[in-house]
Amino acid sequence: MTCILHPLRIGKNIARYPIVQGAMAVRVSGANLAGSVANAGGVGVLASFGLGLDSPYFNQRKRGSFFAANRLALIDELAKTRTISPDGVVGVNILVATKDYPVLAQAAAAHGANLIITGAGLPLTLPEYTADYPDVALVPSVANVQAAQFICHTWQNKYHRLPDALIIENCQKVGGHFTQCEHVNSPGFSIESVISQMRNYLEHKIGVLIPLIVTGGIWDRSDIDHMLAIGADGVQIGTRFITTAECDANWRYKDCHLKACPEDIVTVPSPVGKPSRALRNLFADQAIVGSSTLERRCIANCLEECLCRDTGKTYCLLQALAKAARGDIEHGLIFSGSSVRSTERVMSVTELMSEFTQSHVYTGLDFGSNKIKPEEDADVFSTL
Repeated sequence: MTCILHPLRIGKNIARYPIVQGAMAVRVSGANLAGSVANAGGVGVLASFGLGLDSPYFNQRKRGSFFAANRLALIDELAKTRTISPDGVVGVNILVATKDYPVLAQAAAAHGANLIITGAGLPLTLPEYTADYPDVALVPSVANVQAAQFICHTWQNKYHRLPDALIIENCQKVGGHFTQCEHVNSPGFSIESVISQMRNYLEHKIGVLIPLIVTGGIWDRSDIDHMLAIGADGVQIGTRFITTAECDANWRYKDCHLKACPEDIVTVPSPVGKPSRALRNLFADQAIVGSSTLERRCIANCLEECLCRDTGKTYCLLQALAKAARGDIEHGLIFSGSSVRSTERVMSVTELMSEFTQSHVYTGLDFGSNKIKPEEDADVFSTL
């Protein structure tokens, strides 16, 4: 049965549809993709990791150049996104595990982001970096209720606030890095169970209704409907947006995803110490067996903890992701969710969003700008 797609409110921002585009680095989800998704009524998201690498600001010979380049490239990318979608809901994904996480959070808040999504760690001090921008919504990604509890408890005590939404990672299906791999096949670790635990905690222990957005393994409208039916307020979709015309990655990267099937998904070790899901290629095969042919040169010192830099093991994550996105699909790392299916062609974001939302029932409200005043929508969105 098809559900009605209600708008998604995150803080003071309202997206016409409860669809958040996934953040994919390096430069897979840039301004073109994020702006187009925001224009189509979803939440467009820029991936901040490694933005400065191919920018004119980066000088590899100059110490500290990479972090300065990241900040300037993020400002540029936000400006481009706003040129494409002046009034849409736009977010920036920032990895807590990166050394310039605080600087990027401040830059995102100051230069037009409606919300900041975090991953790769617990953002316990995030409200400090955005204190001057109270209208910017803060959305941590978590894998379980324990992580949500820790964040909520810390933020309440130190900053007297709570997250504006939570993204729940379906670790059994999410693309890229995933956590709690030892429990990934446990029945008690199902996404249904995690949503139920999260909702129970928020409603009965905290006493608030924080939107829950599920990410991982969502491919089509039936997947969206299923997640909404089991208690999610919205979904985050990453892999499916790769095969759109507006996706910022090289066409070879898109073509690789066009032809992919579930049998192509492999688990690849990563320099961050967690497993990751990716498409099988020469690079993935070499990384899985720990081949000595992999380049182990750290090119930017970007992560707080990195097996490549600190121990000479694995590979440079930044370089591996960047190579793939540039079109070197044999020697780069190609992240993918587990529900990948071969598709016939590259389509526009407008077409894909129409496919996701074709059974949408108009509510009678005007969401042309994706925003309405809180005092005007209190009754309508009291259940979100």
